[in-house]
Amino acid sequence: MAAVVAAFAMLVAVSPASAQLSVVGVPGMRLVYLDPSETFLVPHAARTFLNSLAFQRRLFDFHPKDPVMLLLTDISDSGNAGASVVPRNVVTVEIAPLNFAFETIAGNDRMNILMNHELVHIATMDQAAGPDRFFRKLFGGKVVPVPDHPESILYFLLTTPRVASPRWYHEGIAVFVDTWMSGGLGRAQSGYDEMVFRSMVRDNTPFYDPLGLVSEGTQIDFQVQVNSYLYGTRFMTWLARRYSPERLIEWVSRRKGSRGYYATQFKQVFGTSIERAWAEWEQDEREFQQRNLAAIRAFPLTTYTDITTRALGSVSRAFFDPQAGKVYAALNYPGVVSHLAAIDQATGRIDKLADIKGPTIFTVASLAWDPYDRALFYTRDNLSYRDLVRLDPATKRQQVLMKDARIGDLAFNRADRSLWGIRHLNGICTLVRIPPPYREWTQVVSWPYGTVMYDLDLSPDGSRIVASFGEISGKQQVRVYETAALTGPGAPPLASFDFGTAVPNGFTFTPDGRALYGSSYFTGVSNIFRYDLETKKLDAVTNAETGFFRPIPLADGGLIVFRYSGEGFVPTRIQPRPLDDVGAITFLGVRLAEEHPIVKSWTAGSPADVPFDSMPQETGKYRLAGGLKRESFYPVFQGYKDTGAVGMRFNFSDPLQFNRASVVLSYSASGELAQSERFHVQAGYERFDWHAGFEFNAADFYDLFGPTKTARKGYVFSVGKKQTIVFDLPHRLELDMDARFAGNLDRLPEFQNVAVNVSRLLTLEARLADQDLRSSLGHVDDETGRRWSIEAQGNQVNGSMVPRFHGTFDRSVAVPAGHSSIWLRTAAGYSPTTRDDPFANFYFGGFGNNWVDHRDEKRYRAVYSFPGAALNDIAGRTFLKSVVEWNLPPVRFRRAGKPGFYASWARPSIFVGGLATNVDARDVRRVVTDAGAQIDFRFGLLSTLELTVSAGAAVAFEDGDAPRKEAMLSVKILK
Repeated sequence: MAAVVAAFAMLVAVSPASAQLSVVGVPGMRLVYLDPSETFLVPHAARTFLNSLAFQRRLFDFHPKDPVMLLLTDISDSGNAGASVVPRNVVTVEIAPLNFAFETIAGNDRMNILMNHELVHIATMDQAAGPDRFFRKLFGGKVVPVPDHPESILYFLLTTPRVASPRWYHEGIAVFVDTWMSGGLGRAQSGYDEMVFRSMVRDNTPFYDPLGLVSEGTQIDFQVQVNSYLYGTRFMTWLARRYSPERLIEWVSRRKGSRGYYATQFKQVFGTSIERAWAEWEQDEREFQQRNLAAIRAFPLTTYTDITTRALGSVSRAFFDPQAGKVYAALNYPGVVSHLAAIDQATGRIDKLADIKGPTIFTVASLAWDPYDRALFYTRDNLSYRDLVRLDPATKRQQVLMKDARIGDLAFNRADRSLWGIRHLNGICTLVRIPPPYREWTQVVSWPYGTVMYDLDLSPDGSRIVASFGEISGKQQVRVYETAALTGPGAPPLASFDFGTAVPNGFTFTPDGRALYGSSYFTGVSNIFRYDLETKKLDAVTNAETGFFRPIPLADGGLIVFRYSGEGFVPTRIQPRPLDDVGAITFLGVRLAEEHPIVKSWTAGSPADVPFDSMPQETGKYRLAGGLKRESFYPVFQGYKDTGAVGMRFNFSDPLQFNRASVVLSYSASGELAQSERFHVQAGYERFDWHAGFEFNAADFYDLFGPTKTARKGYVFSVGKKQTIVFDLPHRLELDMDARFAGNLDRLPEFQNVAVNVSRLLTLEARLADQDLRSSLGHVDDETGRRWSIEAQGNQVNGSMVPRFHGTFDRSVAVPAGHSSIWLRTAAGYSPTTRDDPFANFYFGGFGNNWVDHRDEKRYRAVYSFPGAALNDIAGRTFLKSVVEWNLPPVRFRRAGKPGFYASWARPSIFVGGLATNVDARDVRRVVTDAGAQIDFRFGLLSTLELTVSAGAAVAFEDGDAPRKEAMLSVKILK
């Protein structure tokens, strides 16, 4: 949520002056949007939101204290949404069309889907019983856990106990309820979900239990957090059927007499533990799916021949090159960075062609094949604004054709060698044509909001175009148009067909252009269908146990399709044959509705009935600066020079948290301190680009626990600005500029063991930092890429300026062992001032971790760290430093702990380093080497928080001295 808001704030900051962030308020809601580009969406977004909010009042008896904030954004080419209730209730909606791949999303109106889903989150997380309301009043609001003050974790739990629940709980109830709000259209009655569990039962795959799901299942599986939706929805549906929908709602509601912790409330409502109920569900699920498998097997199954011996995780649309005998596709599976691949259809060998930057779940990227120039076109930055790239599979050379084109669903026209695609902007789908040399696009037709065009293909002669269409009413169709006649949204299609409420996927032309092949869950199972364009006849041509997708018609009449398996999609060959009948399955949601028809009454009704236009409305501009209001306040504990301090923290923010401020006041009662050092003040303000602060005898909680001290005597005024120069995730280039005015210092600001006596200090600092780091699914650390920085600092002290300069460069290569990498980390620094001045020197030594900490657990990677030596022990006016680090494959834990506190993984690493200081002066030069190892254990805490336990050891070597040893043990609070 915070990342979305920050990205949107940066987008607004660089938008043209004519674009403004506007707000409209009605009872229960404040809607923030970008005017004028999103203005047309305001009435529809408001109606769907208010319609859903009214339903939450009826079902959950939910009455929020303050209006819920709704933020519309257009920072991604794929629709999505998020909800947060701490510190305030906020829903953020990315207005681009949703991804209908494999029917993982229901086919009704995207705004209705997202509002229904996210407002269930708001209701179930924010609803407060008596104790919650008491603590919210006591602490002045809902408390955000902050690493600076880990006491806030307790206050967070007391003010919003239901937020501290696993994601499967949150997503499960949201999907379950939003399905019935939409009249039964949703993942509680999803063919995809049925397929997942049917496949697991067929293959006798172990189910994750509640602990294994959160510790491992959402981390290493190719679907990652999608498993939270899958398992959560399925378990909620089973509970509603086994006990009743009313008791399910009683469990997730925070009403008078309910328990704050979700698991304790479960036992109170159902009389058993979640673990026992989960085991019952698994047994019932296996029996249910065995009956579905029997129904499918009542008809002859389609035989298939797999091309690869392993599943490929998520896959894009694929193309077959008969000349090379290769299948080209974009892949994303655990352990390997997402990439374009060439798959040998004879041997199954997979050759990597190029990394995919910014893959999406399920579809990875959009792909098109030019058989004449034998080139691939593909999209990158698929989670943001898509780029168009050309790749030569033979040489692996790439050429970026268009940046931020926002065009996907690519198709190649063999008739004129143009590229076609679908562009997303402001929630509108536009069919575009890109002629050679593919540097510019032209509009063919823009569809009105609510019409979503996807899965595009062109006939071999270029005369016809086919695509799937979703309408705001929920209707889904496949439409075929004459390319030349497609001059506007009202153009009549040459042919059209649908599958009822099922979503059609991937319909493509046969090599002769006379028919189409595609897939649909028309019978509950995703089978391949053939549509004859002359006879208008639609035939099922497969009977699959799991599901077949993304057909590639071959010249010999066969098909390459992708077969679903528990580890992702497998390319396979089949021979399509028209079938008179195929096996149909029973949906668990259908059984629930038959046995508990009350869910049929849980429809939210039509948003069109909401009288938004006649409601009292407040309109205005939402300013990025200002608007700060009280967020919360609570007692805190801090450390200062080996003494304790007690105080209060006060938090302020605007409703969307574009601006945040805090004030911490504390007092040390210890007589060991001078009276002038007993009072401590820290005040800070930050926006996405500016920050400012004031400190007086700054104290720090973590100074109570360990060798590294950050508290300092004296006062500091600071102001700084962060300028994002390149924002092309994962590539990011930033310039940070800071100015500080300080006084009455007795220690260097950066180095605790260097004593000074400075009455006035002015520091100017600029840092340019660049990083482009990538990882594969299931990673626990950055796996490949590079990072560099250049920093210049000037300290005006005692009437003279003391400059210092240093830079870093890190480079990594992935090791074939899963999630393992080797890093070379280098740094160098220089100051032209005399080495007798402490401000001219750089100081090194130690791991730097406290016993309880909140900064990076891998502190040995920091420039000034040097494990084995004492803190600040090695100094010099110039330095060269190099570290080689090997991150070994992590160890995953499935059943280590309880759902409220569990071990997720262990990450071992080893390193060797070398440091030379005063390299320009042999008489005072020091050369030190070290070797060490560290292992980090990641723990999940209260389902939504994390902590890391680290242990390390190192030995430092220097000529003339005995080896120095250091051991480190640290607990890092929060991520």
